[in-house]
Amino acid sequence: MKDDLGAARPGKPQLPRPRGYLSDTVIAWLHTGEGPLPTPGEVQREGPYGADRQLALYVLYELHYQGFDGVDDDREWAPALLSVRRYLEEAFLRALRADVPALGAQEAMAGLLTEPATDDGNSVSHYLKREGRLWQLREYAALRSLYHLKEADPHAWVLPRLRGRAKAGMAAIEFDEFGAGRAEDIHAQLFADLMADLALETAYGHYLDLAPAETLAIVNLMSLLGLHRSLRGALVGHFAAVEVTSSPGSRRLAEAMRRTGAGPAAERFYDEHVEADAVHEQIVRREVVDGLLKDEPDLEPDVAFGIGATGLLDSRLAGYLLAAWREDRSALPAPLPHVRARKPARSET
Repeated sequence: MKDDLGAARPGKPQLPRPRGYLSDTVIAWLHTGEGPLPTPGEVQREGPYGADRQLALYVLYELHYQGFDGVDDDREWAPALLSVRRYLEEAFLRALRADVPALGAQEAMAGLLTEPATDDGNSVSHYLKREGRLWQLREYAALRSLYHLKEADPHAWVLPRLRGRAKAGMAAIEFDEFGAGRAEDIHAQLFADLMADLALETAYGHYLDLAPAETLAIVNLMSLLGLHRSLRGALVGHFAAVEVTSSPGSRRLAEAMRRTGAGPAAERFYDEHVEADAVHEQIVRREVVDGLLKDEPDLEPDVAFGIGATGLLDSRLAGYLLAAWREDRSALPAPLPHVRARKPARSET
């Protein structure tokens, strides 16, 4: 067993830099425990997917995970903050429900199972496999760390809200996600090992200040769905979207890691997901989704919504990243320090 587990480093993350009035007032309140907080009207002034709104929501959600350095843990349940969180959540949900097409669960699942015969030009994994360079893989990993260093955590919140086949299937997959009893095999830890191979900082939340609104929205979605029992169907849909589409995308990313000389741990993370998620996909479809809908058929629209919302936000991030990379510019506010590949690569590093 490893002695130095990067994802398990002691200490809490620092509060991020504000990106506007909403996040500024929330972060200031967390510092002091007093002062003004955004009103419903002020929340509505920015677009639902904007950086200021998404950062304010992210910070409030993070109180339910690792918290922040210098912030009292009891503020997780401060009534004033919960009210602000509700305003932000309602605006986010309204936008998602307006933008996600209405489908049945089976139709939405069928869409996940159909891998396009060719790249449509909007896939990050296809791009990185075909022509991605090491600096682009490093940017991708830095941004995805906000998701993967808490991978499976929000999905665990749904377990007490399920029963029968759905609960058993979900628990079986979560057991794998959390390392099957081995700390060094926790998937969040495997991602920290990947980051170390890419010469990235592995501390939880380290790259928050570099993350665009599109990244924050993806992480906020799973927190939103996980924290609300009323959205359990949508969380199952989100989980299905992640697991069913993971294996082919992970195969492409593993090839990109090998091609650019990223390192063995970087390759292992995606190789592990190719194998594990191929199995998980069957359990998700046959046990988790089918089991839930057998018990609670009225949740079918919610399952479909969770699938659609996940695809929508993933597409927004893909568009953001690819627009920058195709112009040969960094997708981050400040480029990461340059590093060299471990072995000669077929593309510029």
